[in-house]
Amino acid sequence: MNTFFKIDNLEIGSDGLFFILGPCVIESETFTLEVARQLKQITREVGVPFIFKASFDKANRSSVKSFRGPGLKEGLRILKRVKEELAIPVLSDIHETWQAEAAAEVLSVIQVPAFLSRQTDLLVAAGNTGLPVNVKKGQFMAPEDMAHVVEKIKSTGNNRILLTERGTFFGYRNLVVDFRSIPIMKKNGYPVILDVTHSVQRPTAAGGMTGGDPEYVPMLAASGVVSGADGIFMEVHPDPPRALSDGSNSLFIKNLKPLLIKLKKLYNIAS
Repeated sequence: MNTFFKIDNLEIGSDGLFFILGPCVIESETFTLEVARQLKQITREVGVPFIFKASFDKANRSSVKSFRGPGLKEGLRILKRVKEELAIPVLSDIHETWQAEAAAEVLSVIQVPAFLSRQTDLLVAAGNTGLPVNVKKGQFMAPEDMAHVVEKIKSTGNNRILLTERGTFFGYRNLVVDFRSIPIMKKNGYPVILDVTHSVQRPTAAGGMTGGDPEYVPMLAASGVVSGADGIFMEVHPDPPRALSDGSNSLFIKNLKPLLIKLKKLYNIAS
């Protein structure tokens, strides 16, 4: 990795392996603050940098009846409180260009979801905010094609770019991670993250809802670190079976600390 930049007080590229952690969606203000506090405590004990993530709107849910979150205004208010009270960076997705300006007033990182990773106007709007932009590689895209995504964001003058691998379609309702994508995407000169929880999803496999195989999360995370990932993205929840979104592929918070310890050791060996 040859690009260094700051996300709030976290310097990407010099602070070692970093983590993006949090629940899939903002379920409530109290819940979000409590999860963020737990994650801050765990990562402080392990000694790893982390960015808190939670979506204010899950606009790509499989079912129109699925919970989407509190929406832009209320969601950003909650994330601002997390950021200010806990002094941690926060990340969330935008799905439409008009959301970028408001999101940039609160977020530390703007994320572009995988299904929207080729949307030129959205990438340019995110880049124009000047904030770091994390783009998830679409399940339908080759890792080499992320060079075009990088160029779209760079056209705005923004060079604070993160690229995330989150699995590739492997037939219907299944994903597979090709670990070659990590070094391939790193050739663009920007940090590469492995999203290990969305990579174990089984889209719409649970009766119109997303299923998953979370038992493979630790294996994928370890493999990603050894393959050269600069960061690991994990959705975590105190009680995944009761989560309002993506519980079937989320990691129990109680299992997080030993995994972080293992991944930190692997990173120190691999680097």
